[in-house]
Amino acid sequence: MRHGEVYNPSKVLYGRLPDFHLSELGRQMAKAAAEALAGRDVTHVVASPLDRAQETAEPLAAEFKLDIATDTRLIESSNYFEGKRVSVGDGALTNPRHWWVLRDPVTPSWGEAYLAIAGRMFAALQAARVAAEGHEAVCVSHQLPIWTLRRYVEKKRLWHDPRRRQCGLASLTSFRFEGAKVVGIDYSEPAAHLVALSASAKTAKGA
Repeated sequence: MRHGEVYNPSKVLYGRLPDFHLSELGRQMAKAAAEALAGRDVTHVVASPLDRAQETAEPLAAEFKLDIATDTRLIESSNYFEGKRVSVGDGALTNPRHWWVLRDPVTPSWGEAYLAIAGRMFAALQAARVAAEGHEAVCVSHQLPIWTLRRYVEKKRLWHDPRRRQCGLASLTSFRFEGAKVVGIDYSEPAAHLVALSASAKTAKGA
């Protein structure tokens, strides 16, 4: 599961920075996802150590009366542009002194290697499977790590166009197992109605 909307009025790439919390709408998204999973056989809830992931996991833990486990392997990817604005037209990408960092989109050169992300995320996925053996687990992570894991499992190339990621706010990317083998992947957006409100708000602000 991806975390909900983050309160980020400065519109920076927050990455692994501390103290970036869910917005009020983000908390509603997390609750909507928890409600969508009510009745499922969830026996393990685990989250990235970052604030937004832990806060997204809270309604899940409450729904299933579980403690939240933390797995650092679920953390957001590292990124050179962390703490900077990267929006088109007014961000760090327009500054020539940063262009050398963008030289290699395949590895990529500006952050954690896609293969490293895939490796740690797959290990975290398997650890959650073992922790919930015979039942279901929910792992709360971040867009790029989740999408990289999905492409890795689907045996697709890991570098990609970020605009084409299927991993909305508070969305569920579900991996189905037979034993230790992934046999299927499902995707759903239980908070889509709230994400639409978020998009409308951004459009209204011209961002």
